[in-house]
Amino acid sequence: MSPRILLVDDEPNIRKMVAALLQSEGFETAEAANGTAGLAAVERERPDAVLLDLMMPGGPDGLATLEQLKRTAPDVPVVMMSGKANLADAVRATKLGAFQFLEKPLTPEGVLTTLRAALELSRTLAENRRLHEALGHADPLVGVSSAMEQLRALITRVAPTEARVLITGESGTGKELVASAIHRQSARAAQRFVCVNSAAIPKDLVESEMFGHERGAFTGATERRVGRFELADGGTLFLDEVGDLSLEAQAKLLRVLETGVIERLGGERPLTVEVRVIAATNKDLGKAAQQGQFREDLLFRLNVLPVHIPPLRERPEDVAPLVQHFAARQAGRLGRPVRFDTGAVQLLAAYGWPGNVRELANLVERLAILATGATISADDVARVVPQDGAPAAPAGEWADVALAEALDHFERTLIARALSAARGNVAEAARRLATDRANLYRRMRRLGLEPPRNVTG
Repeated sequence: MSPRILLVDDEPNIRKMVAALLQSEGFETAEAANGTAGLAAVERERPDAVLLDLMMPGGPDGLATLEQLKRTAPDVPVVMMSGKANLADAVRATKLGAFQFLEKPLTPEGVLTTLRAALELSRTLAENRRLHEALGHADPLVGVSSAMEQLRALITRVAPTEARVLITGESGTGKELVASAIHRQSARAAQRFVCVNSAAIPKDLVESEMFGHERGAFTGATERRVGRFELADGGTLFLDEVGDLSLEAQAKLLRVLETGVIERLGGERPLTVEVRVIAATNKDLGKAAQQGQFREDLLFRLNVLPVHIPPLRERPEDVAPLVQHFAARQAGRLGRPVRFDTGAVQLLAAYGWPGNVRELANLVERLAILATGATISADDVARVVPQDGAPAAPAGEWADVALAEALDHFERTLIARALSAARGNVAEAARRLATDRANLYRRMRRLGLEPPRNVTG
């Protein structure tokens, strides 16, 4: 299908001339005589790009139209046109998101070259989003707790800056997801988001992986390899588990952060890269620095803006929306509804989640695949979740456990199962537990159990 270009200009002759040029080159065109009509045409025509005049009487001018268009259709590239623009107009248009500014009188070569570049950028952005979605990078930060609200607010403040970020948190909390959110909300969103798992790189390949190598640089280097810093040039490099880098690799990373210069192994010339680095770790790097296991000067370079992700056990109110999110994902993959009843969700919320959100996602997937009924109940959950909130000790071994904690967990499990059997009806659950509804509510509040509601995917 040919790209569709919307021409927004109050001069009919300009529209006619540019439309004829574009149609002769295989483009489809649509036209609008002012900003108001242009905004309506964007909704109606769904153009692939917009040519927008700066000066248009009788309604919003080009800059006001651009500002509103970027709110309603942020992914559509906009090329501004004007014969009377000054530098301030061009700067403001760029800040509002214009792809480029063309001066009138227009030239065929200028219009075609600029539009093709804008369309290529649009295609690249779409492919970028598709890859992020396929890898799970574009998943939303799900949660209703105050901790998650504060995390989202912090990301909003941190993202537009160029400062380096150090994300801390236990394994499975979603550090890569937060790094991707920072990238997507930054001015680099159109560029690459490149991930490196520092813990997964063999010690003798760190330099090649990070900075690349030339053919023949070492035994087995049969072709040139572009390193991760070079791949991320202009974009964002995410260094996951940065605390696992060797001291030698830390020194080389520090040098690149200080100079912005890399050199491929076996290369003859240095390369300048412009990369925003976001690092993440589940280790205490301050303690590691005191023990000589992590360079203090590198820690200072990385930890300009610290972002901490709290573990899931500290925000149990996020379990229900996370279950709903993962259930909906599994429903899409399996082609059938995936439902968790009230008791099932209560039991999941009562678990300690040592593996955090990653463990919850895996458990929801397992339950969804193995489910034999239409709805997953507390009994289904109890079969796969350890009953004491932690992995069970091997048979015959004693594991110390606080009596009050064990009794609370047992009570949570009983209430969750009763709610499952009663399909969320608290009065019926109370009857099954041989108690009254008021007492059951009191116990639920004491145990931190939420009021019943079904979670459906």
